[in-house]
Amino acid sequence: MQNEIRQDKIVGSRRFSNYFWSLVLFVGGLGFLLAGLSSYIQINLLPFTNSIELIFIPQGVVMIFYGTLSLAISFYLTLTLFLDIGSGYNEYNKIENLVKIIRKGFPGKNREVLLTYPFSNIRSIGIKITEGLNPTRSIYLCLKDERNIPLTPVQEPISISDLEEEAADLAKFLDLKLENL
Repeated sequence: MQNEIRQDKIVGSRRFSNYFWSLVLFVGGLGFLLAGLSSYIQINLLPFTNSIELIFIPQGVVMIFYGTLSLAISFYLTLTLFLDIGSGYNEYNKIENLVKIIRKGFPGKNREVLLTYPFSNIRSIGIKITEGLNPTRSIYLCLKDERNIPLTPVQEPISISDLEEEAADLAKFLDLKLENL
């Protein structure tokens, strides 16, 4: 039974880069907000600089706007980290002849996303590699109706050899052909 079911864990939003950017945006946003407020109330709220010298209109207003925006994005990132959006697993079950893709979403009636595909609807396993400014390296489940379902999470690109090895292992496990998209 162990060799009949394969589960691949998917890391969601709980990655180091998201923790880092959430903290940077919070600290930067708080600094901008306090600097803008300091220029309005004429009391220095930041001990390491003299924000009173800023003219409230337009500099203070812009600082408050950017600080608020940065804090809102930081809050959103922290919320996605807390809820672990995008995490889940891919299950390949030879007993039931099904591929199940399970992911966590935002709270609500569709909090957990469950996609199931019978083996009879699967054409192949595909690999897509794009280089350039925004490189992507992904493995896809290619269906007979020409849909391509991504199996790998959004992440830093892994090496091409690791991607090919992972895709080849999956294609061998499911007894499917491997194709380049």
